[in-house]
Amino acid sequence: MADTDDFLAWVKSSLYQAELALHNGDAGPRRALWSRQEPVSVLGAWRTALGQQELDELFTGLARQFSNCTSYRFELLSYDVVGDMAYTAGLERTSASVDGEPRTYILRATQIYRREDGAWKVAHRHADTVGG
Repeated sequence: MADTDDFLAWVKSSLYQAELALHNGDAGPRRALWSRQEPVSVLGAWRTALGQQELDELFTGLARQFSNCTSYRFELLSYDVVGDMAYTAGLERTSASVDGEPRTYILRATQIYRREDGAWKVAHRHADTVGG
């Protein structure tokens, strides 16, 4: 149970703060939580990235687009931790400027994590829009 408690604490603190930073135009915290080991992938609501180079380009581009986040909430719907692997599925409710225009939207997001050197890292993300 300690693994699950530690994982959920990480999701609610470090991961949450990294997503908030991205929506305020700073991709550094998000990138720090992503695996540097292959494979990594994003099947995103707006863009797809496969591998480290595409992931870096995606996060840099998203940081340029996002600013002025007035609200970010992650509603965790499902999760599990099995050894050194975990997943989350939930709804991301965001109000931020995208390319300078205020937007409010909801994404369904599923992420897969692996523990590397004792720390959780994101290995895959899939998200799509559900309304706003």
